[in-house]
Amino acid sequence: MSADNLTRTQRDDLRSIAAMIVPASDEYKVPGADDPAIQADMLATLGRDTKLVAAALDDLARLSGAPLAELDATRRDAVAQEFRKHGGVAAATLVRVVLQCYYRDDRVLGSLGIELRAPFPKGHVLPDGDWSLLDPVKARAGTLRRAP
Repeated sequence: MSADNLTRTQRDDLRSIAAMIVPASDEYKVPGADDPAIQADMLATLGRDTKLVAAALDDLARLSGAPLAELDATRRDAVAQEFRKHGGVAAATLVRVVLQCYYRDDRVLGSLGIELRAPFPKGHVLPDGDWSLLDPVKARAGTLRRAP
């Protein structure tokens, strides 16, 4: 299944829910996740997530009783709240797809002060953190599932 299998209504609903997840900001001069370039990236890179995203969009349509894009803001918010409570893996996948595409947009990265370049070969330097935060995880060393 590919993004080409999404219906026009699903694409419109994807744009609507994306705008709700990450709205445009005049303050930070960034587009919302409903921006045409970001939407094109989402559709082009759905790949293995297409089936779950389509299921999430179908759940939204079922909850709303009409295309999400056609609802007024109050009803759309109520549907989104209900979807958030009961959407499960499909909802989580939809949100992840929206966020990953949003945060790889050059305009968004630029607004965050991230240099617009590939991370390799130069890499990105991260500040040292508090490694002691991992101590509880290390203490559970025998309780983690081993890889086959």
